[in-house]
Amino acid sequence: MALSRRSAAASWVGTGSFDPSPHPAEVSRQRWLPLRGGVPGSTTAGIERLALTGRRVVLVRTDPAHHLGALSPEDSATLAAGARVALDQRLPLVMILSSSGADIHEGVAALHGWGTAALAVSRCSGMVPVMAVVDGLAVSGPALLLGMADVTVMTASAVAYVSGPAAVAELTGLRLGADALGGASVHGRSTGVAALSAASLDAALDRVAEVLDYLPDHSDEMAERWPTDEPADRPAPELRDLIPPASTGSYDVRRVIAELSDDGDLLELRAQWAPQLVTALTRIDGRPVGVVANQPQSMAGTLDIAASQKGARFVAFCDAFNVALLTLVDTPGFMPGKDLEWRGMIRHGAQLVHSYAEATVPRVCLVLRKAFGGAYIVMDSKLMGNDLCLAWPSAQIAVMGAQGAVQILHRREPPEVQRRLVEDYEETYLNPYVAAERGFVDRVIDPIDTRFEVVRALRMLDSKRERIPHRKHGNGPL
Repeated sequence: MALSRRSAAASWVGTGSFDPSPHPAEVSRQRWLPLRGGVPGSTTAGIERLALTGRRVVLVRTDPAHHLGALSPEDSATLAAGARVALDQRLPLVMILSSSGADIHEGVAALHGWGTAALAVSRCSGMVPVMAVVDGLAVSGPALLLGMADVTVMTASAVAYVSGPAAVAELTGLRLGADALGGASVHGRSTGVAALSAASLDAALDRVAEVLDYLPDHSDEMAERWPTDEPADRPAPELRDLIPPASTGSYDVRRVIAELSDDGDLLELRAQWAPQLVTALTRIDGRPVGVVANQPQSMAGTLDIAASQKGARFVAFCDAFNVALLTLVDTPGFMPGKDLEWRGMIRHGAQLVHSYAEATVPRVCLVLRKAFGGAYIVMDSKLMGNDLCLAWPSAQIAVMGAQGAVQILHRREPPEVQRRLVEDYEETYLNPYVAAERGFVDRVIDPIDTRFEVVRALRMLDSKRERIPHRKHGNGPL
């Protein structure tokens, strides 16, 4: 993104430098307001401005040069104080973690302190954005904070795990290096802990600033709208020929997102994890929008456990901070397999259902091609509560594909009869007009008009205010 589109920036300067008596002319440019500044330890906290955008945040940092960043009770109290100030002042919380865990010299008091910090961070969840940056080790308790953050950025030198290589080797006999067990590439590709990666700490903080550009300071605000020169009715002729003629042909769904977005900009989160589902932040007509899209280039866009978890977490994240949702659908269904079923495909698939059902932000769904079976339902279908469901003429909305349906219903027929039945099924059922007749699709649109239709929908939904029935909290399938 162009720096010129951001506000004037003050610099981030490591742990910060603070002049207790600045000249009045310098007050407006003050970069560091420390919290618990006189408390010794590995952790510092304060209100700062991020270098890339000048955005004010509460920044907490552990210093690995001090006892490898081990958290004493005082350190945990400083972390907790930072989280409480972020909540009280309604500012994003940014944690820079490089810690070997609780300080063993402090005994159980260090564990108690970490629990206090975890409670304070948890109370920020859904109220203010919680961002984590790992630069070095994040072991044991501090590693769990990464799972509590809305977005975690890991540098090239980052390593995070709950149980280290020695414990793994002792219990399982498998010997792994620290990087192979919990390096940035592992958490980007295999666990989904790392939403973004960066080469250095400064670059990681820039990534944090980029994410925060799409978010408000807290959940009671709307995110800032940016001015844009892109006309709402800008045609998207490339989309007309994007869907391949063959039903098994693939394409990159990010091209669709780019065509709809202002200036083609998008920030994809967790790009390497469960790549068959794209989750990205973008702006459309100046509005921040979260996009959930099946990716035909990977596993034909099928949903599995990881994809369901990825989508559910992203939908909840956008809903918490008032970011509208656009869902692009092209999936043949859930991935079948004994291993998936035994690992809890039902429970994890339900996470995506629950997140969409709970979401109260403006929700627009666009069916690009395949929308089959249960996967069609969980991808924010009309009866899941979306505000507007659009479809391209290429959309195929059905219980299953033609081949599968014929093999079930007419498996005893000869091959030539089955081929004819497949053609009849495709002509009769695999089009969006049957769904439109029943009200499951609001409008079938020309792909060239997609940006205009999405912009018009988001403008119409600007005033949407929906609240779920009051209750202590839902009991979703965690």
